[in-house]
Amino acid sequence: MRRFVIGDIHGAYKALIQCLQKAHFSYEEDHLICLGDVCDGWPETNLALEELLKIKNLTLVKGNHDFWAEEWARTNEPDSLWLNQGGAATVNSYPDGMPKAHYNLLKKAFLYYLEDNKLFVHAGIEPGIPLEAQGSNIFLWDRSLFKIAFDAYQNNNEQQLSAFEEIYIGHTPIHNYDLFHPIKACEVWCMDTGAGWNGVLSLMDIDSKETFISDRVDTMYPKGSGRIKHQAQ
Repeated sequence: MRRFVIGDIHGAYKALIQCLQKAHFSYEEDHLICLGDVCDGWPETNLALEELLKIKNLTLVKGNHDFWAEEWARTNEPDSLWLNQGGAATVNSYPDGMPKAHYNLLKKAFLYYLEDNKLFVHAGIEPGIPLEAQGSNIFLWDRSLFKIAFDAYQNNNEQQLSAFEEIYIGHTPIHNYDLFHPIKACEVWCMDTGAGWNGVLSLMDIDSKETFISDRVDTMYPKGSGRIKHQAQ
């Protein structure tokens, strides 16, 4: 069984399929760890979640956009901020409402996942504080780990920031720095390569570090069907 990690999908079903096909991913044998934010942005959240449900060995880590989508499915009351930041595309992808299987997938998603001293989390953690003592807002939203690690990366000041061998995060797009592939900053692998905007989706073999990258997602969908840049979260 090969082990893969994938960055933020943001409704880009076409990019998801492209990455899985490039990797010759086995839906029956391989393990996929998804770092969250499957929902919101591009028009095909429905299809993206349906595709993930076909994967036998799937581990979904919850992202902040997944949390928003889950709350909408639970209450049928969309958050206005969420709608303006990609949520409207998710609502539109479910003309008959979100099916129970999709809702349950989001509801049961992990706030973080730990395997072989490798940590998988959507946004980040507070280094030095036990995971069980950290709140969900840190795992879903906090960018401080990214900022510390990326600053060290930019200044060639590699250092160990935590007790984990590796940490895999999404949430903060690195394509803003003209990086259209995952990077390792200290022990932190930054996997969000901008699929929610005009970047690419990245899938990586955790053990070999071989990476499979989609075409630019904004070339896959009609102009204007994604999020507005100034509303980024």
